[in-house]
Amino acid sequence: MHQTRFFIGVFLVVLLSFLLDRYVFAGIRTITANWKSTRLKKAMRWGYWAISWGVTTSMLVYPLFGMRNAFTYWLLSIFFTLFVTKLVFTLVLFSEDIIRLLTGVVKFIFKTNNSGVKPLKPGRRKFVSQLGLVLASIPFASFVYGMIKGKYDYKVHRHTLFFDDLPEAFDGFTITQISDVHTGTFDNAEAVQRGINMIKDQKSDLFVFTGDLVNNVAEEVEPWMNLFGQLRAPYGQFSILGNHDYGDYMEWESEAAKVANLDKLKKHHADMGYRLLLDENITLEKNGQKISLLGVENWGDGFIQKGDLEKALTGVDKDAFKILLSHDPSHWQNIVKHHPTHIHLTLAGHTHGMQMGIETPTVKWSPSELRYAHWAGLAEENLRYLYINRGFGFLGFTGRVGIWPEITVLELRKKAVA
Repeated sequence: MHQTRFFIGVFLVVLLSFLLDRYVFAGIRTITANWKSTRLKKAMRWGYWAISWGVTTSMLVYPLFGMRNAFTYWLLSIFFTLFVTKLVFTLVLFSEDIIRLLTGVVKFIFKTNNSGVKPLKPGRRKFVSQLGLVLASIPFASFVYGMIKGKYDYKVHRHTLFFDDLPEAFDGFTITQISDVHTGTFDNAEAVQRGINMIKDQKSDLFVFTGDLVNNVAEEVEPWMNLFGQLRAPYGQFSILGNHDYGDYMEWESEAAKVANLDKLKKHHADMGYRLLLDENITLEKNGQKISLLGVENWGDGFIQKGDLEKALTGVDKDAFKILLSHDPSHWQNIVKHHPTHIHLTLAGHTHGMQMGIETPTVKWSPSELRYAHWAGLAEENLRYLYINRGFGFLGFTGRVGIWPEITVLELRKKAVA
């Protein structure tokens, strides 16, 4: 049933892409109409059909393979890039068509030529088609850059957080966080190693990973374990599971196979030196003072809801300083920030910032805003902080545009007494 819906969805998108081709080709025909070289004109027109239809038709076999390897992700990303490019071009031409239609209606009502025949709507203007081509080239160039360079353009985000009740021994304590690695999509070991080196260079006291190590299956991480196994911190390396780690987004030959896959993934966490927290807590101690680190299984609004915060809080002093690892920020939005137990800081991921958007000192926007109240960076309510990592990897679209892969460094400070 799931595969049937998936195939129908792909078919409808492919059909829409073919419909967009009609408009795009009309624009190309207008642009090339006055070209002197017939050979060049034919090459441009037939070249467009060959590339667009070739990529679009290949999507019809996509459901047979699904999101299983780097090739299928590249195929999906190229199709997405061309689809958005065609959509922008079409919107420009469609806007002109509305004006042409209205002009034709006005002429039909108020004017006739000498023969008494009503004039038709005006033809397409070459300038508008050229403008459409220029505007369409912007997302095309952006997506191509995102696929080649942007997805490995790691950025370090640093924040200092102040707390009244932070134990003095932990004043200046640093945490490095990454999230959403999605190793099944990586295709450049040298670039990933560069990101690993950047993490190591932070020399933080604690390292945490907040879920989605793989896309679907445990074996996806195996070629990358030696890289992520390099990460070490004085107070340990801790991790949690994300929604993709459970293998719920693919068909399994049996429930036993699915369970075995998750068990294998948990072992991989241990083999890389990560302590996987499954609705539990541990105590970090420094100079005789303590803070509690909690980790829950995935809890997401509209996604998998396995996490048990009450279980994770078992044995934790209600007055203890608490840091929670929870993959999906909707857990904080719906549960944590209202919970009777004060949890000082929650570290999440999941959103990826949709891997595309705009972030400047004055503007911060991503399609993620349509789904999440907080989708990246720092949020604070009820004296409780949430930090959402933008993700270290990528999924679906094998690239990033404007929302770059993130390494988070948080410094905890004790607020000075006035």
